[in-house]
Amino acid sequence: MLVLTITAFLLALILLRVPIAFAILISSIVGLLALDGPPAVVGILMTIPQSAVSNSSLAAIPLFILMAQLLLQSGALSSLFDSAKVLVGRMRGGTAHAAVGAGAVFAAVSGSSTAAAATLAHTSTGELIRQGYDKRLSAGVVAAAGTLAAMIPPSVLLIFYAITAETGVGPTLIAGLIPGLLVAVALVITITILITFNSSSAPRGEASNWHEKFRSLVGLMPVVAIFILVVGLVFLGVTTAIEAAAVGCLGGLGLMLGEKKLTWANLTKSFAEALRSSIMILTIIMTAHVFGHFITKSQVTPYLVESLSAMPIAPILIVAIIAVGYLILGFFMDQMAIIALTVPVTLPVVTELGFDPIWFGIVVILLAEIGLITPPLGLNVFVVAQASRMPVQDVFRGSVPFVLAILAVGVLLFAFPQIVLILPEMMGSL
Repeated sequence: MLVLTITAFLLALILLRVPIAFAILISSIVGLLALDGPPAVVGILMTIPQSAVSNSSLAAIPLFILMAQLLLQSGALSSLFDSAKVLVGRMRGGTAHAAVGAGAVFAAVSGSSTAAAATLAHTSTGELIRQGYDKRLSAGVVAAAGTLAAMIPPSVLLIFYAITAETGVGPTLIAGLIPGLLVAVALVITITILITFNSSSAPRGEASNWHEKFRSLVGLMPVVAIFILVVGLVFLGVTTAIEAAAVGCLGGLGLMLGEKKLTWANLTKSFAEALRSSIMILTIIMTAHVFGHFITKSQVTPYLVESLSAMPIAPILIVAIIAVGYLILGFFMDQMAIIALTVPVTLPVVTELGFDPIWFGIVVILLAEIGLITPPLGLNVFVVAQASRMPVQDVFRGSVPFVLAILAVGVLLFAFPQIVLILPEMMGSL
C-alpha cells in the first residue's frame, strides 16, 4: 500500500511539472521516512547518490553526448537531409524517404530522440511541404524519424538502461542496431503504403545526375565512418564503450578541424551542451537509485516476483502485460524516468520468468519511445509543430500511421527475440 501511495504521489509531482529528478527524490524521501525515519534517510542520502554515479560505465554518457555536439558544431550533420535527398529524391516520395535516412544517420551519432527531431524539423519539414508533400505526412515522418535515436547506437537511453539493469553497456548498445534499422525500414514501408493509396500526398522529387549523387555520398562518408568506427570497435571487442566514445570525440574534433570549425566558441558550446545534458542524466540516476533503495526496503519486488511466477498463465503473456504497461507509461512520462523508476521492479520479474534482460530493454525502449509521437505529451510532435508552425493536432494525426509501424516492429521483436540477441551473442563468440 505504501509503494502505491508513493508512486501516486510521484506521478502527481510529475503532472505538476516538478522536474523529474526532484520529483523522484522528494517521493523517495517521503517513502523512506515512512519506513525508517529521519536518521536512516540522512544516511541513505549521504551514501546512495555518490555510489550511484561512481560506476565507471557512466563515463560513456557524457562522452557520447560530447561526440554528438562536436559533430553538430562541425556542420557535418546539417547536410544529411540534402545528401540523402539527392541520393533517393527522384522517386515518388523520395524526399520523405530521405528524411528517414537522414534521421537514421543522425540517430547514429546524436543519441537523443528530441535533438534528432529538432534538427530534422528545421532541415526537412519545410522542404517537404515546399515540394508539395501533404503537411500531415511531412510532419509525421519527421517526428517518427526522430525516435530512431533511442535505438540506433550509440543511444544514451540504451546506455542508461544498461547501467540501470546492470547489463553490459557494449552488448546492450549493439543489440539496438538491428531493431533500429527495422524501425527505419518500417517507416519507409509506411510512407510507400500511404503514397500508394494517395499519390497526391507525395510528388516526384528532382532528378540528380551521377556526379551529384557521388558528391552527396562523399559528403555523408565522414559521419558514417565515425559511426562504423565507434560501433565496430565495441562490436569487435577492441575497446569498451567508454573508449569507443572517446575515439568518437576525437573523430568529431578531427571533423571540426577539417571543416575549419574548430574555434573556441564552437568548443565552448559543445562542452557546455554536453555538460548540461550529462548533469541532467546523472541527477536522474542519483535520485533513481534512492528510489530504488526505497523499493528494495519495501520488499515489493520479491512479492511481485513470487506472485506473478505463481500465476497460472504463460510467462510470455505476463511479459506482454508488462510491455503494454510500458506503452501506456510512455504516453505520460519521460522515457528516462520510466526506465529509472520501473526497471528495478519489473526486470527481476522478467528474468525470473526466463527472459533475457537485454531483449527486455530493447522492447521496453521501443515501446516507451512511441510516447514521443503520441498524445498527450508527444515531445517530438511539439518540437516538429513549433519548427514547422503547424497545429499540434495535425502533427499528431500525421504520426498515427508511423505509430502503428513502430508497434509492428515491437510485435516482431516480441515474437522473434533472436532479432535482438543475435549481435550480442556474436560479440560473445568473437
